Amino acid sequence: MEMIQNSLQKLQEENVQLELHIFNTSRKETNKGRPCRTINFKPKEKSYNLKKQKSINKTINSSTKNIVKNTKKTKTVKARTTTTRKTDVKKSNNNKTKFHQLSITCDVDTLRTLIRKKSVRVVDVRRHDDYKKGHIPTAVSLPLATVLANDTPEGIIKILQNLGISNLMPVVIYDDTFGALAARVAWTFQYVGHTNTALLEVTFSKWKSIGLEVERKINKFSATKHSISLNNNIHADASYVENISILPKQDLQNNVEIDLHVNSNTVQSKSPDISITNPLNNKIIIDSRERLNFLTEHIPTAKNIPYTMLGTDTSILREGKELKRFMENRGISPDSEIITYCGSVGTLSGLAYYAFKLAGFNNVRLYSKSFKDWKSLGKPKQEFKEANYWDLSAE
Repeated sequence: MEMIQNSLQKLQEENVQLELHIFNTSRKETNKGRPCRTINFKPKEKSYNLKKQKSINKTINSSTKNIVKNTKKTKTVKARTTTTRKTDVKKSNNNKTKFHQLSITCDVDTLRTLIRKKSVRVVDVRRHDDYKKGHIPTAVSLPLATVLANDTPEGIIKILQNLGISNLMPVVIYDDTFGALAARVAWTFQYVGHTNTALLEVTFSKWKSIGLEVERKINKFSATKHSISLNNNIHADASYVENISILPKQDLQNNVEIDLHVNSNTVQSKSPDISITNPLNNKIIIDSRERLNFLTEHIPTAKNIPYTMLGTDTSILREGKELKRFMENRGISPDSEIITYCGSVGTLSGLAYYAFKLAGFNNVRLYSKSFKDWKSLGKPKQEFKEANYWDLSAE
């Protein structure tokens, strides 16, 4: 800019000198007594001053272009900086995202709202062929068989990661089998540390019957990271159950005759209505199979609460208050420690596990490998010799 100003000043000085020269010439001719004449000075196109003017103009234009160019660069840098800052803020906000905290069960309206907000992972645990015929919108397919085939903490964490489930993301699980399959998968997720997991309160058939949205799209999501944090307070294995299942040779208090056969490792009692006394009476084993299976054989000291008594026609589980009253009527106190089991892989007992949680029982465990594992290890069993018709009713 200084160069431009100097050039303009020089040009002005030259123009002033030219005007003075014309003025002096005019005065000389007047003094000689000649008529005064006006001199019209028209510089030639190729004059020195015109060339200089063009040079100055060229310099000004060049400088102006540079200034504009530099201004554009400055604006671009500022725009990039602003975009970067916005991106950083967005990332920061994503890191601070507050996920919806689920309860034990998730109602239909809540799930539909979370789906619209794209802030939930819905998991369908039916067979994949059933999933392809139709499922709840955005749901991913995770058949129970896949979970059982990878039933180690590391295997389950890998499943969570592959489904795009991060540590805090809400997960709602459903099936079409009165909630038993969903319960087993939900418990498994919570056992490895994904606490924000819930059961959908209805089955898929019920979802369809009330006219809710269904899609056939095969949903997949980008893999993510998930930490592992085992919750051993909700898990029980055979050794833990065995420590609770005390096998006295005679229960004097209830006068129940018991025979312990060394070969068959079977305990026999005359009445299913009188349980073998467990000195650890604050710990209760719950057999959630149907009544006839329970009467045939079960883990000693176990009480029978069939899974068929836990739900209703419209929901996989009864209301919490109703379940609590149901348990208390069977002599089960909310301050007891509960261990549920069923026949093989913990599906029916998984549903019983969540029934107790919904009833307000805080200390509940699942023996996920259940009676099949118990028998394979050669553990003692209890059976009834003289069960009658009325014994078939758990009421």
